[in-house]
Amino acid sequence: MNEMIFERCEEMIKKGSTSFYHAFYGLPSPRREAVFVIYAFCRIIDDSVDEPEKAPYSIHELREQLQALEKAEGHFIWPALRWLFDTFPMLSKAPFFRQMDGQLSDLTLTQYSTVEELEHYCYLVAGTVGEMLLPVLRDDSGMKVMESGIALGKAMQIVNIIRDVGEDQRRGRRYIPLEMMKAHGYTEEDFHNGIIDEKFVSLLTELRKRALHLFEIGLSDIGTYPQVSGFAIELASSYYASILQAVESNEYDVFTKRAYVNDETKMQLFLEVASRYPALLGEGPKAAVS
Repeated sequence: MNEMIFERCEEMIKKGSTSFYHAFYGLPSPRREAVFVIYAFCRIIDDSVDEPEKAPYSIHELREQLQALEKAEGHFIWPALRWLFDTFPMLSKAPFFRQMDGQLSDLTLTQYSTVEELEHYCYLVAGTVGEMLLPVLRDDSGMKVMESGIALGKAMQIVNIIRDVGEDQRRGRRYIPLEMMKAHGYTEEDFHNGIIDEKFVSLLTELRKRALHLFEIGLSDIGTYPQVSGFAIELASSYYASILQAVESNEYDVFTKRAYVNDETKMQLFLEVASRYPALLGEGPKAAVS
């Protein structure tokens, strides 16, 4: 396939998520290119809802084009996806459609009531990414591996929700379930006013524990992956989980501050994860922090 198409996908992941880019850049071809293509399409799906004025397609157009992928034209993502499904025949379109369902729900369900609703949303928009990546990162499958891949996606989405509380609040969205808020004595009025007190800290602490538990489930079978894939997954998870520490360092002010992981911390995490993969040192993966 035209190298420029891969370069366009690579540009999107490099711009949209340096953590993902650094973690997966060391994968061998064609796994690396496949991750870039998956990320690019997921980014386009996300933008179609969050920034429709900048997106090349509406989410309804994306669904139609994916359904008729053999004939889809007009954007680099369509030949990229045709290559993806041809190269990795174990990968199906189903998780992409489910992710679209999740993104569509953002247009109608903006205030979450129950933990069950949140879990389902996290599965649709992020657990599905685990389902997409699994056939790309390993050559076999199975229910347990699929469950762990889904758990990792859900863990990362909960981290996103914690990090983006303020941004989502300004968009009129509240992903923190009302039943969880009530359990901690934190009111909807507190949320709208951006109140950070011991009730809010205990609320975020519960969400943090939920995310870390899902990370633990997700990484429980990391040793069954090809080593380079396992390294990439563990590194991406490590980068993401460290956002929770950044939130704590910001004294849980997720209303006015955006938690991020600096390059020095990323390098420390890289070295820590790399120490568990001594066979890879010196031969790949490539440097994960620039």
